[in-house]
Amino acid sequence: MTTCPAAPPQYTIRHPAWARQASIYEVNIRQYTPEGTFRAFEAHLPRLQKMGVGILWLMPVYPIGQERRKGTLGSYYSVRDYRAVNPEMGTLDDLRHLVTEAHRRGMHVILDWVANHTSWDSKLAREHPEWFTRNPQGQFVAPVADWQDVIDLDFSKPGLRRYMTESLAYWVREADVDGYRCDVAGLVPTDFWNSSRAELEKIKPVFMLAEWDELHDPPFLRHGEFDPNTGLLEKAFDATYALRLRYLLDSVARGQQPVAAVDKYLRVERAKYPPTSYLMTFTTSHDINSWDGSEYERLGPDVQPQAVLAATLPGIPMVYSGQEAALRKRLKFFDKDPIAWGNYPLQDFYTRLLQLKKRNPALANGDACGRLTRLPAADKDVYAFVRHRAGGPEAVLVAVNLGSELRELPVPAAWHGDYRDVFADQTYTLAPGATLPVPPHGYRVLERGPN
Repeated sequence: MTTCPAAPPQYTIRHPAWARQASIYEVNIRQYTPEGTFRAFEAHLPRLQKMGVGILWLMPVYPIGQERRKGTLGSYYSVRDYRAVNPEMGTLDDLRHLVTEAHRRGMHVILDWVANHTSWDSKLAREHPEWFTRNPQGQFVAPVADWQDVIDLDFSKPGLRRYMTESLAYWVREADVDGYRCDVAGLVPTDFWNSSRAELEKIKPVFMLAEWDELHDPPFLRHGEFDPNTGLLEKAFDATYALRLRYLLDSVARGQQPVAAVDKYLRVERAKYPPTSYLMTFTTSHDINSWDGSEYERLGPDVQPQAVLAATLPGIPMVYSGQEAALRKRLKFFDKDPIAWGNYPLQDFYTRLLQLKKRNPALANGDACGRLTRLPAADKDVYAFVRHRAGGPEAVLVAVNLGSELRELPVPAAWHGDYRDVFADQTYTLAPGATLPVPPHGYRVLERGPN
């Protein structure tokens, strides 16, 4: 009998069953359509369902502050009222309708939550100024020097904690949302998140994603502000970002590190977290696209092989709005800048990846029985592995080639046999003495099972 390692006792988080094979899709409502509304976005639900999306993450849907606003429309993350809908996007009923339709199609919906700060002219700043951090002169302060459109909340205040927890519960009850993506979650006390998650679970099972990575010190924090031991994944959050992995792969694309450096990263991740933890893997996001550059700026010819890695390495993968359109521009953050969808040139590519994630148990999220076996590569530009389950027949063999020449991958005898080529829709046999050809700046993904 195969025994799988149990998580350490401090990890009491219970992931919702519907997240086990799920991928996340980040929705930028403002830029998704010319209208920028819930109703206009809703027309895309059938397409996203077919693509295999499991969890829709809606960027903040709340009214945006006017005072010290950046750009013409302001930042989603400058929240004026935690219990209202941004009228530019629609009404509460429109949001409810979107959630209902997503549920009807087997998808779940999480809202972006900004607990750390509000806009200068927020309802809380007006009604509860005592809940905010002050400088020695008694003035409101920005949490980070560059974030001058927002002011910092003080979580030592019991009233603020009660209000914030009640507000989180409000959207679960009123709009039937399924959880939250929490902005800069590590800057908010972990015990607040722990208690809030417990309250939300009294309503329904939820999924919680933290914008944080205990393995990556974010550059926007001052020296000494980063806490690498928040324990966010123990009781409160199902997932955090795999930011250290993301920036490692960016450096690989720039030729600064070999792709084999992923091995060290995986060892560090496993030393920090049990296999039952989820880390979110991705090639871009709203922040990365707008501030660091589009995938095509950052990754060049390796956009698709890196997307294959993000979808198949251990973790819960995320796709950002417009990736299936091969989005080559930086979307404006504070102004209207609609995505040009064209004919969705990468729709089929992402459908094959996300549907593979959805159906094959070898790629399950947080599976203590899951295994990753590295395959020996004859070239420094090739990274290859097999995801499989201890004692199970299912397996996914992945090989990416970040070099400019065709490479032949030798495959050990243990992995010989018949597979389905995920991108060619045909049977592929790995036989003794044969090698697996991997095209330049390309990939091969072979699947065994499920039947």
